Amino acid sequence: MASENKPHPRGKTVAESETVQFQVVMPPHLNGYGKLFGGQLAVWIDTVAGIVARRHCGGKITTAAIDNLRFHEPVAQNEMLVLHGRMTHVGRTSMEVRVESRVEDSSGNRRLINTAFVIQVALDGNDRPTPVPPLILETDEEREAFARGEKRRRFRKLQNAYF
Repeated sequence: MASENKPHPRGKTVAESETVQFQVVMPPHLNGYGKLFGGQLAVWIDTVAGIVARRHCGGKITTAAIDNLRFHEPVAQNEMLVLHGRMTHVGRTSMEVRVESRVEDSSGNRRLINTAFVIQVALDGNDRPTPVPPLILETDEEREAFARGEKRRRFRKLQNAYF
């Protein structure tokens, strides 16, 4: 891992850390109404985001925030969830990961049920923030996502100024 005072020597592409995870919704994942418990989905989202961040920085990470956790519709027992995580923005020590959660039906069609942005921070051996590799943007879609991530980062900083 890079030392705290030096920039990371090599960037990484979005594809190098992109992660897809599948989950079948089982009875222990349900709330009292027989639908997926929102807290369980948050755990799966945080797990996928952590995997993306670890793959990007190559080391230890911690979750700093989860932005924009919105539930578009409920998920029933035995439905299959597909969680797709990809890096959208990096700062000096922080990383923003977008995780899209979709339900896949038996025909392979997928419908979006949740989108979340998870902020991860890379840590050194002393649990202090450490630099992360720059993000190599290869497509217009990736450049656009990075620009939107930069706007969210500025907004988060502005919000924190009031607390």
